[in-house]
Amino acid sequence: MAYMSQDRKKELAPKIKVVLKKYGMKGTIRVINHSTLAVRVRAGKLPIIENFAFGLTDRERSNAVLKSRCLNVNPYWIDQYYTGNCKKFLKELIAAMNDGNHDRSDIMTDYFDVGWYTDIYIGDWNKPYEMVK
Repeated sequence: MAYMSQDRKKELAPKIKVVLKKYGMKGTIRVINHSTLAVRVRAGKLPIIENFAFGLTDRERSNAVLKSRCLNVNPYWIDQYYTGNCKKFLKELIAAMNDGNHDRSDIMTDYFDVGWYTDIYIGDWNKPYEMVK
């Protein structure tokens, strides 16, 4: 059963902050429902939203992602949707968030066993991601 405690979050926070600082990003770390470690990136030097939209069609690009300036990152599709430093940043962030985590899931028998879940949010619906120089 997935479980994330405040103590474990405090153990992982320094590693996560190192990755954020390395790429010039500002974010917050929190625990959601005692099962998920979440990082919300509020501002930074990387054009993550534009980088994500680069791989989309013109129609998809004009949708709410670019207009709202917020995004929920799917950790399983980083290689397909991101490039360059944005891709490196997200991969390092996920590695730091999953330090000590396990995944012994077996989908064939409908058995899911992870240490904790991870979520990465870029911006928020009421406070969009901000590019800084």
